[in-house]
Parts: sequence; C-alpha cells; structure tokens
Amino acid sequence: MSALIVALLVLSACGGSTTTTTNSSQTKTPIKIGISLSLSGDFSADGKAFQQGYELWKDTVNKNGGILGRQVQLDILSDASSTTQVVTNYQKLITVDHCDLVLGPFSSLLTKPASVVASRYNYAMIEGAGGGPSVFTQGLHNLFDVSPPVANLLISFAKYIQSLPASQRPATAAYATQNDPFTQPQVDTARQLLEQYGVKTVSNQVYPSETTDYTPIAQKMIASNAKIIVTGTLLPDIVAYIQAFKQQHFNPQAIIATAGPDQGSQFTKAIGGAPAAEGIFVPNGGWYPQINTFQNAQMVKDFLAKYGGKADDISSDVAEAFSVGQTLVQAATKIQSIDNAKLITELHSGDTFQTVQGPVKFNAQGENILGTGYLFQWQKGSLLSVYPASQAQASPEFPKPNWP
Repeated sequence: MSALIVALLVLSACGGSTTTTTNSSQTKTPIKIGISLSLSGDFSADGKAFQQGYELWKDTVNKNGGILGRQVQLDILSDASSTTQVVTNYQKLITVDHCDLVLGPFSSLLTKPASVVASRYNYAMIEGAGGGPSVFTQGLHNLFDVSPPVANLLISFAKYIQSLPASQRPATAAYATQNDPFTQPQVDTARQLLEQYGVKTVSNQVYPSETTDYTPIAQKMIASNAKIIVTGTLLPDIVAYIQAFKQQHFNPQAIIATAGPDQGSQFTKAIGGAPAAEGIFVPNGGWYPQINTFQNAQMVKDFLAKYGGKADDISSDVAEAFSVGQTLVQAATKIQSIDNAKLITELHSGDTFQTVQGPVKFNAQGENILGTGYLFQWQKGSLLSVYPASQAQASPEFPKPNWP
C-alpha cells in the first residue's frame, strides 16, 4: 500500500520537478485510450460534460509525466446516444484503432452493451455513469463503476421527506420516469420508500427514453395536484416539465429530478434563469465543487482555467469522468502495468482508490461499495448540498417557493 501512496503523491505534485519526467515520457509510445461518448442525441449535454472531464484528466496526467512514463492520447468517438452505435464504436476502438485501454461511455443504457464488447476482447472497462442495477446483473468480470450505485441516489431525498414533522410532510406524490436503467431504478426506490413513509402515490408514469413530446406526461402530473414531484429525467425532459409547470402555475412543495438540475448554467438558462430553479432538488453521486477530496481543488481550478465559467456551473459528469481516469492511474501505478488482465485483477483486489468523488472500492460485481450520495438543492443561484446535515452547506428550503 505504501507504493500506492507514493504514486498518489507523485501524481498530485506540480512544478518544475515534473519537467524531466514529461520530456522523457514524450519519447515513449503514447498510451491510446478509446472512449465512446454521446456528443449528440438525448445524452449530449452529459456526453459533452464527460468529454470535458476526460480531457481535463488527460491534461493533468500528461503534465505529471503520463502513466508509467508514457503520455496519454484519447481516441473519442461519438455514439449519438445510440445503443447500436456504442457497440460499433467500441468494436472499432479495440479491433481497428487498437487502443491499449478503453473507458466507459455516458449512461447505464450505453454502458450495458459497451461493457459486453469490452468483455469479449478481455478489456477492463472503468466507467462513471453506468450504475444501473441491470448493468451489474450481466455477470461480467471486467466492469468497474467508480460512482455510487444508481438505485440508491434518491434515498437521501426520501429520508429528508421522512424527517419532516408530520404536520409539514407532503401527503401525495407523482412520479414520471424514462424507462432508462439510470433513471427508473432511482424513481422506483424513492416511490417504495415514500409509500412506506405514508406518502400516497397519485400518479406513476414510465415512458420510452426516445420520447420527444413531454406535454401529456406533464399534464398528468399537473392534474394529479401532487405535493411532491419525482422525475426520472435528463436535461431535456425536466426542462419541458418545469416550463409546463410554470405556464400552468402548478406549484408543488418539492420537485426532484434524477438529472438535469445538476447541469449548472445549462439548466438555469433553459428554464428562465436562476430564480426559476429556486428550491429544486437533485441527487448527487458524491461530488460538488467544494468537497475536500483527492485532487478536487486542483481539478476545479484547472477546469475554470481551461473552460471558464463558475465552479458552481461545473457538471458532476466532469467529476465522474475525472474519477474514472484517477482510478486507472492508481491501478496501473500499483501494478506497474497497463495489461488489461492484470488491471482487472488489481481492480478486484479490494484496494481503495482515491478520487475527486471520494474513495472507491469495488465489490465482486464492480460496484463502488464506498460511494455515497447527497441531496442538493438550488438556492439563490447556487447548487448546494443540503442533506444529510453532516455534509450540508445549507439547510433545505421547504416548501419550494412559487415560480417567479
């Protein structure tokens, strides 16, 4: 374990001492890493943020001498959010482009078929956005998710609602989710818990992830007059729902979306500005800009220098992708190899890896058993951790104020 600690210190070091290492690493054959990302289609907002995270990680690694003294090159293909294209992409990355390694795409929907391709060619696949339960029932030995298990991400919201005094606790809830392995398990878990806590379900809708007309779904939620709205969404559908709620002056006491509100300024601009986001909840897989974790402060600083903006506008997708790369570096450094079979063995060894999302340790299925999720809320233009209290930057705002 001491070798791992030394490796971490070397990786996090900055300054003139890295110059010689970087120069020598540039004389060696680069390590080519293949990735398929959703740069268009339903997942494009997340896919582009994932690309930022991977590119930022590559820059960080290469500034510090690369992996085992070799520079890193990323071979990124766009899958257009398609389960068919993601399979084609990983087959090309492995058999045509001859990438040394592959890292995961965005979403459980795409990770599931992508991981099968990687397994067929005995490639390890470390990923950060494929935590749906169905991804880990395939019996694969090569798949490792650095983020918390998806199904658990809304538990903090359900527990917060339960913690409210009985006189304040909302009595009804409406649910709407894509039939997506990322969104639906979260919503199902939240519904089961809230029902146990005495919250009556007045509407429950599941719709195809290919849906583009969200109006009928929004209308059913509005007609239910539910006090809690729980949505299994990405950015496009939650934006459509909020626009419909605003237009019809539907003001539930609490709104939470599995994803979308975590997209920073992309979200607030799409719904009419920060005042419209006030009080909206979103779960978080264990990262926010101010969290005190390995290399996080430097990652945030480097992100702002490279891409601009504000820290609060950094998507959690960036941290997920960056954490994937951090885990790869530490595993390769520990075993002094990028051989895929050896990496798979190391990732299954029970070692703990440090990332910007916090510690990572994999169970037999490849899930991060140390991953925890927090409840976040938009307050006065910032996305803040609000529950549990031990990790809170502010107290939860409840009930949600009416639309501006």
